[in-house]
Amino acid sequence: MTNKSRRTAMWLVLLAAAGTFALTMGTRQTMGLFLSPLNTSTGLGLASISLAFAFGQLWWGLTQPFAGAMADKVGAGRVLFAGALLVALGTFITPYMTTTWGLILAIGVLSAGGAGMAGPAVLMAATTRLIPPERRGLATGIVNAGGSFGQFVMAPIAATLMVGLGWANAMQVMGLLVLLCLPAAFLLKGNSLQAAPAGHKVVGTREAIATALRNRSYVLLGLGFFVCGFHVAFLATHLPGVIAACGLPTQWAGWSLAMIGLFNIVGSVAMGWAVGRWRMKSLLSLVYATRAIAVVIFLLAPKTGPVMLVFAAVMGLTFLSTVPPTAGLVAKFFGPANMATLFGIVMLTHQIGGFLGAWLGGKVFEATGAYDWVWYIDIVLAVGAALIHLPIREARLPARTAAAQ
Repeated sequence: MTNKSRRTAMWLVLLAAAGTFALTMGTRQTMGLFLSPLNTSTGLGLASISLAFAFGQLWWGLTQPFAGAMADKVGAGRVLFAGALLVALGTFITPYMTTTWGLILAIGVLSAGGAGMAGPAVLMAATTRLIPPERRGLATGIVNAGGSFGQFVMAPIAATLMVGLGWANAMQVMGLLVLLCLPAAFLLKGNSLQAAPAGHKVVGTREAIATALRNRSYVLLGLGFFVCGFHVAFLATHLPGVIAACGLPTQWAGWSLAMIGLFNIVGSVAMGWAVGRWRMKSLLSLVYATRAIAVVIFLLAPKTGPVMLVFAAVMGLTFLSTVPPTAGLVAKFFGPANMATLFGIVMLTHQIGGFLGAWLGGKVFEATGAYDWVWYIDIVLAVGAALIHLPIREARLPARTAAAQ
């Protein structure tokens, strides 16, 4: 294969992975716009609807280790195809759900589970397997930026559709748009057997997980990612509510979500470039410290439209920029052979945090009439995450303990 052919193949892989992430993540991250209309339509109350969203955060994470294990065995393409279909189905039927359990099924099980199957664990592993090692950092940054681009594009589209078609029809159109990523499944096919270095045995899933859980750095990485999940899910679910509570018009919510997506593209690509030049654990500590400082400044600042956009831009720079160095550390510790499974477990900790961020946002607001206490918790967690990454040992594991070398 010529160099030109290799470059073309690499960009096709990146387009397929980033495009899939754009459609699945973009659709999920716009769901906060539908929270208030769902509440008005069903009369279930903000806490009940937040529970459905929170369960979706948790189920998205629970799905990823299993989706990763399936991808490692039967191939990423099949898992991605099934995942996209489930996202479309769950999103399409949500307007027909009038009970808490119905919303949990549509939003929390079908849509979130499908997004987990077509989510970062499988996409990052497929990219890592198909991209040369020297380009993996930037490649994971580009794939991660795809999710951000999806949010930037899909949030204004969803807001416009809500105005023109009503919230129910808008949500169904969003579900159908996810089907555009189905062809990507054929470009990302393959499994972990193709990722094993020549002459090396692929370690079984159970052995790989046991090895990882005995590694202190891997555990610390997961704990830090828990904080990322809390922060991201709270913003994605409740930022429109935060803006409404400040007395600002609805359009500021759509544009704030779009700003998060736009600047996350910058943050993700920049982080993908940075992981090849600085220690990944240090970059993660910097991201979490930046979040803590930004939230403190936001709480002290006047709550105007421009302030919201600036805050959203800063949050966007750090929103999912944690993914490339986190995925990079998992690959550096254990190699690419069981990457989907092991990164999927880290994503599970992320989504446990996401469950708490989405659920507590609704509970705290109902109890106090404000989101202040959730912001305070977010600051403390971000500072803790900045500190917890410092003891991580970033050097490659010895051959006798690595899952694949």
